[in-house]
Amino acid sequence: MTEVNAAAQAAQAQQSQGQSKLATADLAENFDTFLVLLTEQLKNQDPLDPLESEQFVQQLVQFSSVEQQIASNESLEALLSLQQSDAQLKALEFIGKDATVNTRYNLLKDGEATWEYGLAQEADSVELLIFNERGEQVRRLQGETSEGVHEVVWDGKDEGGNALPEGVYEIEVIAKDADDNAIDAATRISHRVTGVEMSGGEAQVSFGRGELVLPASLVTSVREAANTAANTNNGSPDEESEAAA
Repeated sequence: MTEVNAAAQAAQAQQSQGQSKLATADLAENFDTFLVLLTEQLKNQDPLDPLESEQFVQQLVQFSSVEQQIASNESLEALLSLQQSDAQLKALEFIGKDATVNTRYNLLKDGEATWEYGLAQEADSVELLIFNERGEQVRRLQGETSEGVHEVVWDGKDEGGNALPEGVYEIEVIAKDADDNAIDAATRISHRVTGVEMSGGEAQVSFGRGELVLPASLVTSVREAANTAANTNNGSPDEESEAAA
């Protein structure tokens, strides 16, 4: 997920919240109208033919149901707001720490970007395809085929050896066995968390100068930042004090 996608999620969340508020307002307006009509009906009923008790009770039940629905909507909105605030507060603890994130996206910075990919079984062939933010393939690499976790260090150059601009890039791991069957491959990166925000009702963590924004739910672990320059970019941080996220 790039910063553009995060912004789109935020706009969608704002639209959903607006629709929820409009629905609650309409429900409250109907509630008030129902109350006025019921009061007028009681005031103007025929003394010789008063409202039957069963019908009166039924209308009161409807009245109570509308009131309870309004109260439930307001309570749910308050609960969601508290949950979002709690998630954001917890995510704030990630700032300044090195986080491992399950994602195919990464930042190319200072001419380098590093991913890790894991294979559940040995593969016959592994191809690594790298795409820019426009979805264009810029590089094809050959990966290691043995079972386990492998590191991919990309030098930021395309097939012609030209250095590409810094930014967000995506990797696709295509692993196949001897029978040409696909093998699942998981990818992850490690980066210093530089910011936290809320988008689409979910806490998001940002990396670099905010170029890469990902859901906090994708963070699998955080570590105290190592005091080395390499870890400010793409290197896997030292395992000094890991805490499961």
